[in-house]
Amino acid sequence: MTIDRRQFLRAAGASLAASQLVACGRSRTPVAGVPDSGFNDESTAEEVTAGLNLKGKYAVVTGCTSGIGLETMRVLAARGAFVVGTSRSMERAEEACKRVVGITSPARLDLSDFESVVECAEHIRGMRIPIDMLICNAGYLGGSNDREIVHGVEKHFAVNHLGHFIFVNRVLDRLYIADQGRIVMTASRTAYTDAPEQGILFDDLTFSKGYDGLAAYGHSKLAVVLFSLALSKLLRGTRITTNSLHPGVIDTEIGRHLNPVMRFGLKLVAAVGGKTIEEGAATGCYLATNQALGAVSGQYFEDCNAVIVGGKNHLYNDAMAEQLMTVSEALTADYLVEQKVPQHNERSDAR
Repeated sequence: MTIDRRQFLRAAGASLAASQLVACGRSRTPVAGVPDSGFNDESTAEEVTAGLNLKGKYAVVTGCTSGIGLETMRVLAARGAFVVGTSRSMERAEEACKRVVGITSPARLDLSDFESVVECAEHIRGMRIPIDMLICNAGYLGGSNDREIVHGVEKHFAVNHLGHFIFVNRVLDRLYIADQGRIVMTASRTAYTDAPEQGILFDDLTFSKGYDGLAAYGHSKLAVVLFSLALSKLLRGTRITTNSLHPGVIDTEIGRHLNPVMRFGLKLVAAVGGKTIEEGAATGCYLATNQALGAVSGQYFEDCNAVIVGGKNHLYNDAMAEQLMTVSEALTADYLVEQKVPQHNERSDAR
């Protein structure tokens, strides 16, 4: 029995492979005014934080139990930071924290359950600590084309965007009282390779027309990028920065819901042109810790550098980002708090 290349790609998960082939053909131009990191796609989280002493710094890492999240927590803790690691399961969060050398604290956060998001945020606020680094890493990738609705919207959008949208809102006051709070949003290249051509589907957030799982994932990751962009505008003039990133193609637990064919496709793409977990955590750790980025906000990063991605995409669409903020606030109004900027001297009783 013979099989041609097209049949093989289909069997291996052609949609995943095609997304990355499209991405490889796009130009990426360095952003003027943003320092070149000196790092690349082979740099690791340990390498980009080498020599740093993060003692006295506080970090929150969502999705800490495996993959990029666990490596991020491990490296930040190894550099001296106190790290709160979250998981949908408190038991798994505790296990992850025990695996890490350093000072860590587990917390339960289920981004699909907005009450859980509120409870986790209040738990962290109750710790009376500033948040120097908020790494919004947790994410959901469905395993089929069966559309699911959560909180009145398509599940990827609810989990990957709205869950973190609420979480950031509820803990933002803890970033205000840090010396220089940083928000790091883990997005994906699918934000420009697989998101709908028209961008955010404001008129159909349930994805009711021609549902495609990978497009829905890309749609939610575009929302992550645009949320970071809009938030950077709102935080202008403060000491808080926010940036988004593509970590790379990595075979992690996020693919656990994929069917066997798609799972094999992910493994194939990751093996051929992907990154290790240590490399995948590098850009997030670089954004969270590097002193040269103290005034850099609202940028999209790949391989530890801010880039402008060529071709048609909505990564830099300010109007769409502003509309997304308005719609997201309306969708989550029952779970949000009004933001009041704390005075800097409140830090005296926060540590």
